[in-house]
Amino acid sequence: MKVLIPIDGSASAERVVDHVIASTAWLKEAPQICLLNVQWKLASGNVKFFIGQDAINDYYREQGMAALDAARKKLDAAGLAYSYHISIGTPAEAIVQYAQEQQVDQIAMGAQGQDTLTTVLLGSVVNKVMHLASMPVLLVK
Repeated sequence: MKVLIPIDGSASAERVVDHVIASTAWLKEAPQICLLNVQWKLASGNVKFFIGQDAINDYYREQGMAALDAARKKLDAAGLAYSYHISIGTPAEAIVQYAQEQQVDQIAMGAQGQDTLTTVLLGSVVNKVMHLASMPVLLVK
């Protein structure tokens, strides 16, 4: 079984990692775990006049690695193998696209993300993923 866990650095995302680790006890074999962090694309256009693309890419990488840090430490401590990736774009669409590219069997995600203001303004990433995904989506509270 291949499981994608979107990680945004929230406590909710960490609970998903804990759930997947605990679930390995009753699975016949350990799942293939893919961690994904999605960074919102910085505004384009005039921003590139002031900040070079290398600096922008470094920013994405630093922020993504910081968000993935706790999940990676938990999986390392549990002795579970995993892969990780940092995407840039709109979270729900990027999650579903990556899930399709990696041919995952399930997306496991927290019921609440990190940014409640974004949720109010743009709608729930979870709801969008559930709508767009063709594979099962497991929500962990």
